[in-house]
Parts: sequence; C-alpha cells; structure tokens
Amino acid sequence: MRKIYFTFLLFFLGCITLNAQTTFNSDAAVRSVYRGVDSSLEKDLVDVTHKLFDKKKHPNSDSAKKNTTNKYNLAIVPAVGYTLQTGFAGILSTNIGYFNTGSDKISSITTSITYSQYQQIIVPLVLNIWTKNDKYNIVSDNRFIDYPSSIYGLGGRTDPNKGHTIDFVGLKLHESILRSVGKNIYAGIGYYYDQFWNIKAINPGTRRINTIITKELGYDETASGPVLKFLYDNRENQINPSQGLYANFVLRNSFRFLDGDQNFQSVLIDVRKYLPFPHKYSKNTLALWSYNWLTVAGTPPYLLLPSTGWDDQYNTGRGYIQGRFRGRNMVYLEGEYRYRISRNGLIGGVVFANVENFSGDLSQQYNTLLPGYGLGIRVKLNKHSGTNLCVDYGFGKNGSGGFYVNIGEVF
Repeated sequence: MRKIYFTFLLFFLGCITLNAQTTFNSDAAVRSVYRGVDSSLEKDLVDVTHKLFDKKKHPNSDSAKKNTTNKYNLAIVPAVGYTLQTGFAGILSTNIGYFNTGSDKISSITTSITYSQYQQIIVPLVLNIWTKNDKYNIVSDNRFIDYPSSIYGLGGRTDPNKGHTIDFVGLKLHESILRSVGKNIYAGIGYYYDQFWNIKAINPGTRRINTIITKELGYDETASGPVLKFLYDNRENQINPSQGLYANFVLRNSFRFLDGDQNFQSVLIDVRKYLPFPHKYSKNTLALWSYNWLTVAGTPPYLLLPSTGWDDQYNTGRGYIQGRFRGRNMVYLEGEYRYRISRNGLIGGVVFANVENFSGDLSQQYNTLLPGYGLGIRVKLNKHSGTNLCVDYGFGKNGSGGFYVNIGEVF
C-alpha cells in the first residue's frame, strides 16, 4: 500500500530573529562558521520578512550587528503541516545558536511544540552546549510524544500491507556530559531513560487482533541505565556542518534494578563526514553518514529495538514511515549533497540516498538491503547559526514515499 505524507509550511506566517548583547560570542566567531563567509553578505528568512513587511531600519539589521560585540541569535518559526499520521498540525519552532567564551564550537538550543488535529503532541527540547574553551560538552535530548505509530514486525522482509497501528505516550530523557581529553576528543558519562505507556493497538474493525497485539507488547515499556560516551568532533558548525568529522560511540546499559523492564546492552556507532564539494573552496557540501545501532546483550523492549526513524532525531530512513523496519541490529548508510540555489544562501537544495539493513527476527541474521532516495529544499532561517528549514521528499521500496520536515539538517 502506497503511503504518502503531504507536509507544507506556511513559514511566512512569521519569523523572528533576535540578537542581544551577552557574554556569549563575537561576530567574528560567528562569521568564521562558513569558511570565511561574512554573515552580513548572507540572507535569511528574517531579512526577507523585514524587506516585505517592514521598510524601517531595525536595530538588529546587518549594520547594527557590525557594531555589536557579543550576541546570541534566536530564530522563532511558526508553521502548519499535514501528514496522514497526524492530520493538520500547528508547529512553533525555536532555535538559539551562540558561542561561549573561547569556544570554537557553536552551542545550540532547539525546541518546538507540535499539536495535531488528532490531539497528538510532540515536544522536543535538545541542548548541545560547549563550555568555555570547549572543556566540556553538555548534551541533553528530551522528548515527549503522544501519537500513533505503525509497526510491521521484525526484520527487513515484512509486508508493507500488514502494518498495525498502535497508540502510546512516550518520554525520553537522555542526559550526558563529556570532558575534553585531547584536541577535539571527548569522553564522558550519562544516563538514558525511556518510557512508553498506555500502549494499545487501535486498528479499526480488528478488535481480536488489537487485543492480541496489546497483550504481546504490554501496556508499558521502560529502559533505564547509565551510558559511556566517546566523541571526536572537529566540525566548525554543529548545526549545519560544511566540513569536518563527527564520530560518536555510545555504550548503553539498561537494568531492572534501575526500573528497566529488561537487562540489555546496546552500542551506537554514529560517524559523519563533511566535505566541500566539488572543490575545497566550494560552498556546497557532500555529507556522508554511517549509523550502526547494535544490541550486544539481552533484548530491549519492542519499541526500543533498532528501527527506521527511531534514532535520536528521528531522521534515519527517509523514504519510509517511522517504524517501518525493526530488528535486533541496524546498519545504516546515507549520502547527501547540499548545494546553494541562491548565491546569498537563502535557498538551497539537496539530493540524498540511503540504505538500511536489519537483522531478521531477533537473530543475528541479516537479509535484505532497503534503499531510499530523494531530494529537498532548504530555506535559511538563521544565517548566523546556519539553521535551515528542511523540506524533503523521499522514496522507498514498494511505492513507499513521503515528505519529511526538519528544523536543522538531517545529519
């Protein structure tokens, strides 16, 4: 069955950027993010909004920015979207980007509130903070979700026509702190807590099957335990990288004595490489992503098994619905070419391709490759932090396809 998701954004409903004097960052540091490109020569959606609707000179215009020594940059974007899963949805997104004193890495705070016509709620709050002189990296990934999701069984050979819809409420609290142990090298600890509750199958006209699925899954699932993390990151801009390498290793543990349902251990290996392309002075970027999510001991609860679109930012597997494939282990590769359409950086485009592979059932066996590909548009929301509004359309196997929307790059 073909699953198509239509999403549109009315981003001219309003967009605000604020620049305030603080002790955070210097203009020179912000401008260095784009390989020497002066942000005063760039344009974003705020510049367009001011030009169209307000002819007056604002104190936060580029000329005023040049006289401001320290600032942070805040973008607020209201939007309207639609998917078959959520119906119409109202979205209010906020992104802050800034530099701490002596830091070469941009800190960011991103949040949004989504409310759909089906009374679904999605609220993420993600912080990636670099302290003075990049000594510590504080990462806080928190999400509250209340919405239905489709499940299809385990492995890569599941039938797209035999999905079942379940409803649940979810809470994700992933907190970690890393300390510098070398140039661009960090090590640290954290604590991950995930809980799903009020789990129930809601397929219309299949009451008996709903009862069986709900009984098999249980009414709640919880994972709780410490993590060890190792990170190498020499990217100039973590919000919209144009060059550099990111390599993240996470060893996660969940224990029953810490309120987890099962004792299990998993490993995440997330590697991303960014290259100016086709030459080293290009403002276009070739981005490569390897995401490997492996269960090494025990068995996680069903909803916490590796699955399409269930990475930390819900971005893997463009071309397929979230949860389309699930297994004990997941291996994922993606490449994306990001290019400018307008010279001032306001409008850009991407083309991408990915492939994923899942172990069949709960065994160590792998079966089939699952490709996806597509293209998208980028609109610059905040030229200082590099934050883009990203609208993509992805294609998958068996007629699968849909729109995908992000504030900030997919990876």
